[in-house]
Amino acid sequence: MPELSIPPLDPARGLLLDSDAYREDFRATDARVHGHDSWKLERAQHFEEAGRPAREALRQGDWARSLSLLEENRESLARFAEEDRRKESFFHRVRIVEEPLTPYLQWELHSLRLAAEYGERVRVVPVDLVRRWEAAGPLPELVVLGGLAVYQVRYTPEGVPDGGVRFDDPALVASWEGFLAGLYGQGEELGAYFTRAVAPLPPPVLGGSGHQPS
Repeated sequence: MPELSIPPLDPARGLLLDSDAYREDFRATDARVHGHDSWKLERAQHFEEAGRPAREALRQGDWARSLSLLEENRESLARFAEEDRRKESFFHRVRIVEEPLTPYLQWELHSLRLAAEYGERVRVVPVDLVRRWEAAGPLPELVVLGGLAVYQVRYTPEGVPDGGVRFDDPALVASWEGFLAGLYGQGEELGAYFTRAVAPLPPPVLGGSGHQPS
């Protein structure tokens, strides 16, 4: 496989979008996608997600209820999967993982396992594999949507979504798509990683960076 290189992202060459504009623009672009896959890169190990009952249950320390609420998303996941099939476009997620897992990431991997059951293509990439590209800082959080645009997703230091930057240059879109496809090819299938590294874990210890020794 050729050596991967990270395509540069210059915010001055993109369109800065606040949170509302980002959601509206993303939905409009997604509606145009057909016959071309999409890719997402997740690098941060903690996010704050508002409006999700399962996430709120995790925040309150109710692990069992949080997992139970994730199970209630199956109907929505099935609808998304059917829409992907209709559009002949499938979503690939590259999830960078540091161990020990943060409480958020342990929870998210449970959520992603369900999404993978309905067709989302998720692979886990260990952080050591991407360190070579991070001399200037962590890889960005981004989505390459159906070959049409790159969205660099912005977050506050606390991990709260804060809009994004849209890039339309076809060469940049293709470059990021190739980079993420290359990382995906080096990743581990989520199902195998989950069985080996996530399923055996006890409920996370909130307020810490991972798990306390047993």
